[in-house]
Amino acid sequence: MHTLCSRLVAKSSLRNICVQPIVLQSTQTQTRPTNKNEEKSQASNKSNSFVQNIFRGVVDTTQVLPYPNVLNEEQKETLNLLVPLAERVLAEQNDPLKNDALEHVPDHTLNALKDVGGFGLQVPEEYGGAGLNSTQYGRLTEVIGANDLGLGVFLTGHQGIGFKGILIVGTDAQKEKYLPDLAAGNQMAAFALTEPASGSDASSISTRAELSEDGKFWVMNGAKIWITGGGLADVFTVFAKTPVTDENGTTKDKMTAFIVERKFGGVSNGPPEKKMGIKCSNTAEVYFDNTPIPVENVLGGVGNGFKVAMQILNNGRFGMGTSLCGTMRQVITKTAEHVTNRVQFGSRLDTFGTIQEKLARMAMYQYANESMAYMVSGTMDNGYQDYQLEAAVSKIFSSEAAWFVTDEAIQILGGMGFMRDCGLEKVMRDLRIFKIFEGTNDILRLFIALTGMQFAGAHLKELQKAVNVALSMSWIGKDSVANFGILMEEASKRTKSGLGLGANNLPEKVHPNLAEPASVLSQDISTFGSSVEKILMKHGKDVINQQFLLNRIANAAIDIYVATSVLSRCSSSLEQGLESAHHEELMAKVWCSEAHVRILKNLDMLKDPTSLSNFSLMAKISEGVCSKVQPVQANPLGF
Repeated sequence: MHTLCSRLVAKSSLRNICVQPIVLQSTQTQTRPTNKNEEKSQASNKSNSFVQNIFRGVVDTTQVLPYPNVLNEEQKETLNLLVPLAERVLAEQNDPLKNDALEHVPDHTLNALKDVGGFGLQVPEEYGGAGLNSTQYGRLTEVIGANDLGLGVFLTGHQGIGFKGILIVGTDAQKEKYLPDLAAGNQMAAFALTEPASGSDASSISTRAELSEDGKFWVMNGAKIWITGGGLADVFTVFAKTPVTDENGTTKDKMTAFIVERKFGGVSNGPPEKKMGIKCSNTAEVYFDNTPIPVENVLGGVGNGFKVAMQILNNGRFGMGTSLCGTMRQVITKTAEHVTNRVQFGSRLDTFGTIQEKLARMAMYQYANESMAYMVSGTMDNGYQDYQLEAAVSKIFSSEAAWFVTDEAIQILGGMGFMRDCGLEKVMRDLRIFKIFEGTNDILRLFIALTGMQFAGAHLKELQKAVNVALSMSWIGKDSVANFGILMEEASKRTKSGLGLGANNLPEKVHPNLAEPASVLSQDISTFGSSVEKILMKHGKDVINQQFLLNRIANAAIDIYVATSVLSRCSSSLEQGLESAHHEELMAKVWCSEAHVRILKNLDMLKDPTSLSNFSLMAKISEGVCSKVQPVQANPLGF
């Protein structure tokens, strides 16, 4: 019976394959790509990125199962030495509330960090750094995140993004020249991209650099705003528009990255900005007035600046997730100490159901974030290059999880949590920027949805090509086997979906105790892929303008990746027989159960008439407010 059903669904799926791509074809102009473009397209269709593949309804477990175990014994020993050292130095030499009041980090704190190599954690040992991999670096950022987020931003502005470009795309000569002093803390670095008229739209920068007549220097003019370390930096990674002539002789402006030294001349900065939080980190405007930059200080090649910027930000975003693991752990510890000692109405606070629910959710958010953050760092350390969506998910989820956990902590502590001496109000103020900088969460949600859908759309085009061959009966030739393989792969995927099996290989790869939530998540991934395909079919290229829908798609993708990370980590803990394994299993099951509800809710909204109508009404409400430049209605009292 099962075999018969499979054959029937397979026939139906093949029929769907031969119909649906034709609908896609009817909405797009078809042009024959050059061989070069075709090869590039085919290469871009291949990826082991878990997040990219779920947009096709496919589970690729290459990067997520088993849970990454990337540290050898020597690296573990190094961490065992560095973590307690970092904790001791910060406890003894850093005062977060004092830093906040002073609005800078005292020299004795900076010197203590320099003495233990805190300014060049990922710089190779040959250049004077600690040579840590991403996971080791992440664990140390967790220590800093637990102590002082302002100090964490100060250090991240220097090594997380400030000189990260030199580290990942710099030439040997550039590394030899700059990394030793930067790693030692003898020089400070800053990342200069944002401008007054270009926040999230990085490609719209107006800072320019023109090549001198003798071809030896680039001359830069422009201004940057909100630059972390801008008033202290000796070395800047700066992005500017430059004229680039292509092979056809056409000149266009393209972004180029430069290594700019303050001592080159023409570099100045404004006063430190007055900020809501992270007050001890220096933030300032930076100006470039006919600044001469040697041609050898181009970073990553002329015209490749946007790519370099994205590489730096993608590489650096994972550190936010690990840092906020420490923040949440510290906040939960403070909260647990309070509820187990505070007595109200004759009972300890931890015996009340409301407090239990809050504390459990705080713990689950921290566990989920920890699982995801070290999944991303492990993916990077395992040598995978395609993790941009995973890094974006990590940035979004960690910043919002930490905000939720800290908000709940203040609520539980009540008036004490609101007081400055408690320290939580500072954490809350510091946290607010994390949803904004290094790519706002709103923009990153659109980035996740559109990049994932582009990946899925490329596969649909590939499928469409195979269908066209099938319909023309052109099965003879060297491409026939490849086209047939594409069709059969798609038929197999849709057959499983039709039988309700989904991408059902997750249960086989997790611990038996987690087979049920893994099975549900597999079906969610299949449903997600189908939903994405329907949106692509319906809207075509106009999907870029469907931000209400894109946000729901991104939210579902975030939940899927985080839940997968939780299952992967918990499976590893169960298999190792860790003391905390049973507790982790409880958190994993509740987290995945609630994630399933959120995923289906977001996907249902893509087609729910009421939700779609509400989206349209909200657009009109927004138009009204913007037209009036204030709330449209008058006060109910009439004056």
